[in-house]
Amino acid sequence: MKYDYVIVGAGLFGACFAYEMTKSGHKCLVIDRRSHVGGNIYCENVHGIHVHKYGAHIFHTSDKKVWEYMNQFCEFNNYINSPIANYHDELYNMPFNMNTFTKLWDDVITPEDAKKKIEGQKSELNGKNPENLEEQAISLVGRDIYEKLVKGYTEKQWGKDCKDLPAFIIKRLPVRFTFNNNYFNDRYQGIPVGGYNVIIDKMLKDCDVLLNVDYLKDKEKYNKMAKKVLYTGMIDEYFAYQLGHLEYRSLKFETEYISDCDNYQGNAVVNYTHTETPYTRVIEHKHFEFQECPGTVITREYPVTWEEGMEAYYPLNDEKNNELFMKYQKLALQEENVLFGGRLGNYKYYDMDKVVLAALELVEKEKAL
Repeated sequence: MKYDYVIVGAGLFGACFAYEMTKSGHKCLVIDRRSHVGGNIYCENVHGIHVHKYGAHIFHTSDKKVWEYMNQFCEFNNYINSPIANYHDELYNMPFNMNTFTKLWDDVITPEDAKKKIEGQKSELNGKNPENLEEQAISLVGRDIYEKLVKGYTEKQWGKDCKDLPAFIIKRLPVRFTFNNNYFNDRYQGIPVGGYNVIIDKMLKDCDVLLNVDYLKDKEKYNKMAKKVLYTGMIDEYFAYQLGHLEYRSLKFETEYISDCDNYQGNAVVNYTHTETPYTRVIEHKHFEFQECPGTVITREYPVTWEEGMEAYYPLNDEKNNELFMKYQKLALQEENVLFGGRLGNYKYYDMDKVVLAALELVEKEKAL
């Protein structure tokens, strides 16, 4: 066997695991279906602008150890995520805060005014335990905010009416009674200077890497190359969907370079919260790194129903799918010398800091063996 580990997937989870295991003296081969490393945090250089090819990624965490760990690979800028919501050309700040409330309601001036307004609208449920996403959202932010800033966006994101979506999808919505547009509450936040490729390239610099390789089409070959395999792809696909398909949401990206415009929308992320606009958001990439260069690049993001052969982005973690995942997880535990990890291997949506933590936890388990 030439390698200690074959790592299937060159995204953040696989790259972090490969870096740590290589550092501890193990020989790793990293393979990926795509033509590049980095998974969904890959950045493409378009006319000097670092384009987040698979959607906006903002690194944020309150874990000092994770923040310090990531800073060994790059320098982070001071970007603060402050998205704008566009509802039929009415513009509102997000997360929901005093800027949002004073724009939405003419009779709201103070935090106390806003609290009374929201509490009054929440009372339409009469204390009923929310049974679906619509009721859950109204119980948190009231009818007006739900109708303008939650309903349309959510229905596009999940491809279903809010009344047909489970309440747990919106366990909580960020509501602030201050004029603070910072979307995240985390202590640390930023974008890597030079894009996320800087991180992944450093993580994988001492590993062997093969791209445009489909592990599942030649599983036995790659299994024989190493003592263990770390698989970070879709767990149901690994088992050829033998128990049925897990559900995912996918995305379609429409990216456009505009040579005669230096500033398209004045913000990195603008969410379109009405259903009449088919995309959920427009990303203007140069604002992530405050790049001053001629022209601009925008990406329109369209959620679509996942089908075989498409990239899976979001697991649909309802009760039915979680039960099916647990069955696949039992099969995974029976696989000899195969580890499963990452967003698709664990059928779980992770923020990037949680991806890093999960990868480091797996590293520690492996080192302890």
